[in-house]
Amino acid sequence: VQLQASGGGLVQAGGSLRLSCAASGRTFSSYGMGWFRQAPGKEREFVGGISGGRQSYIDSVKGQFTISRDNSENIVYLQINSLKPEDTAIYYCAASPPGIANMITWDYWGQGTQVTVSS
Repeated sequence: VQLQASGGGLVQAGGSLRLSCAASGRTFSSYGMGWFRQAPGKEREFVGGISGGRQSYIDSVKGQFTISRDNSENIVYLQINSLKPEDTAIYYCAASPPGIANMITWDYWGQGTQVTVSS
């Protein structure tokens, strides 16, 4: 599976962005998909994921971030609303294999897309 993230940019606080992650590979639909972010000077953190139609998010982004996927197009989306300066980070998508390690290990990573939120 190869992943290509896009959709980042510079936005004002309060704005919205939709990030996309395009995947190659015929088994895309069987993979769990996650979004991570890495802010300047901080470690990469998981923000949310989707697997088997179920979504999960860290508490700090619930209600602000929404993850969806279109298996027919091999794309997963991250909708971010009400952007805040602290959301500034490089956002990465990742794929987790089906099975016991689903949503625990992440085998494939996209290259990241920069989101910058100005105040």
